[in-house]
Amino acid sequence: MSQELSVITDEQVEILLADLLEHYGYDFTGYSKASIKRRILRLYSLDKQVSFAEFRYTINNDTTYFKRFVEQITVNVTEMFRDPGFFKTLRDVVLPKLGTYPFIRIWLAGCSTGEEAYSISIILKELNLLHKSLIYATDLNPVVLEKAAQGMFAMSQMKQYSENYILSGGAKDFSSYYTANYSLAKFSEDLKSRLIFSTHNLVSDHSFNEFQLILCRNVLIYFDRDLQHKVLNLFDESLEGLGYLALGSKETLDFSPLSKNYKRVPAEKIWRKVG
Repeated sequence: MSQELSVITDEQVEILLADLLEHYGYDFTGYSKASIKRRILRLYSLDKQVSFAEFRYTINNDTTYFKRFVEQITVNVTEMFRDPGFFKTLRDVVLPKLGTYPFIRIWLAGCSTGEEAYSISIILKELNLLHKSLIYATDLNPVVLEKAAQGMFAMSQMKQYSENYILSGGAKDFSSYYTANYSLAKFSEDLKSRLIFSTHNLVSDHSFNEFQLILCRNVLIYFDRDLQHKVLNLFDESLEGLGYLALGSKETLDFSPLSKNYKRVPAEKIWRKVG
């Protein structure tokens, strides 16, 4: 083990996670231990902490630093129309079926800075379904939600996002959805009009609605098996019959006892609730 990895012990990580639960109600105890320890160590080193005791004291007593801590240890890697084939299946298969409903409620769990939420909003608009849809975009981290609600992303990303959009079946000029604002692209207000951003902790919070589509992509990979089961049960409780559940490319419903109630949509990590 490298010198850096021995700066904080496994026991100290456990102490920190217990503190977070007791002081703030944030439960990270079911997260993958290796993954969370790596991110804690990175922050510890980045902020040049003098000792574990001081680090712990600051997290527990300085709410601004606590926000930074949560921001750093939760994973916020995302892009618009990430995995274009997935969004093409949403466009061609899933959303047209849901389009026959009088109203569509979508839950995007672990929405991070919002790129995926705006991607879904664009597809709904193009299918003429946005006006009768609501997208609840939730995340544990209030800092990333503030950014998501602004609907502004780096102009430097737009070329990549435009390519993803076209590969996902988009046929319009992608730049028609935003206005350039110096180094930022500001997405149009009508895309934002059907988005509700709010905090939700998958570990400790309950179901808050019934949905026809739930997306939680690349979040479960950071949880241990028990917590994955717990979260999948939460999604099952929150999903209407014949509703769809979409997971990330390295995630699956196959190991879950719930799988007998679901049928996989070919080619993508999307399941339809049939039981």
